[in-house]
Amino acid sequence: MKLHHLKPAPGAHRKRTRKGRGEAAGKGKTAGRGTKGTGARGTMRIGFEGGQTPLQQRLPKLPGFTPRNRVEYATINVGRLQEAFAEGDEVTPSALRAKGLIRRGKAPVKILGDGELSRPLQISAHAFSASAEQKISAAGGSVEKLPARSASAASGSA
Repeated sequence: MKLHHLKPAPGAHRKRTRKGRGEAAGKGKTAGRGTKGTGARGTMRIGFEGGQTPLQQRLPKLPGFTPRNRVEYATINVGRLQEAFAEGDEVTPSALRAKGLIRRGKAPVKILGDGELSRPLQISAHAFSASAEQKISAAGGSVEKLPARSASAASGSA
């Protein structure tokens, strides 16, 4: 057998259908598109659902949707700081992770105001609630806001 003797198996190759070439061709008149309606006419944009609100517009309104640019903080209350740190200690995200008080890998840290704080602490975090700032300064401590990381880097770690 030589290369020029090879040919495809019978029925493996079919001639392409030439649509809209008259009734005798079998795909004339409507060319397989049926009668009337949007599908029989021009093209529709991607995501078009016949006038119904498209999925990409409906999704943010449904429960369970979380936007991509949302920053998820590793949170801790001032009451827990009272228990874990001595008077005058410096509280940083790395110190909190070392003591096992926060778990979320590289997530930014937010201090919340639940609980009581009676000793002065130097606290550095990415965000503070208003009540937490108030309690820390009332106890004689100081608050230092760290620069916020980009939203994509913060939400990527969990």
